[in-house]
Amino acid sequence: MTELEKYIQTHFGVNNDDLTKISSLFHLIKLSKGDFFLKAGRYSDRLGFVQSGIIREFAIIDDKEVTKWISTKGYFAVDLSSFVFKQTARFNIQAITDCEIFIIENKNYQKIEQLIPNWFKLEKLFIAKCFTVLEDRIVSQISLTAEERYNQLFNFNKELFNQVPLQHLASMLGMTPETLSRIRKKAVGRTS
Repeated sequence: MTELEKYIQTHFGVNNDDLTKISSLFHLIKLSKGDFFLKAGRYSDRLGFVQSGIIREFAIIDDKEVTKWISTKGYFAVDLSSFVFKQTARFNIQAITDCEIFIIENKNYQKIEQLIPNWFKLEKLFIAKCFTVLEDRIVSQISLTAEERYNQLFNFNKELFNQVPLQHLASMLGMTPETLSRIRKKAVGRTS
C-alpha cells in the first residue's frame, strides 16, 4: 500500500473499493532535488502528495525567501488558492531532495465526488482537520517562544534537521538563522 493509500484510508475512512477508485485518479511523478513542482505567478491545476522526499513551499517577499511549510512523506503539496480558485500561485513549491509525488489534476479531483457518494462529507471533515492544524500553527507562532517552537518542530519531525538547510527551517519557524543556530547549539548541549 502506498503512502497515499494509507493516508486516504486513515483520514477518509473509505472502503477498499473506494480507495482503489480514488487512488487510480493519481499518478506518480519524480522530481530531482531543486526541481519546481510549482512556481509563483503560474496557475496550478494539480495537487501533490509526497510519497518520498522533502518539498518546500515558500514565497519571495521583499527579495527574501519565506518558507511557509516543508512537506515530507505523507503530506500534501499544493497552492490551495490556485488549485481551488484558479488564481495565480502565491507560493513556489520546490524539491529539497529527490522526490516521488502522487499528483491529481483538478479535473480528476472533481471526479471523486461522482465516484464516492459521500465524498463531500468526508472532504468537509478533512478540511476542518486541516483548518485545526493551521489554527494550532498560528497559536504556536504567536504564543510560544522561539525555543519552544524549535522544540515542538524537533519533537514532531527530527529528520528535517538533518536534511533541510537551516535557513529554511528558521524561516518556517519565524526566526533568524542565527537564532535557530543558537537554540540548536543550546539543545545539543543539554543532550550531551
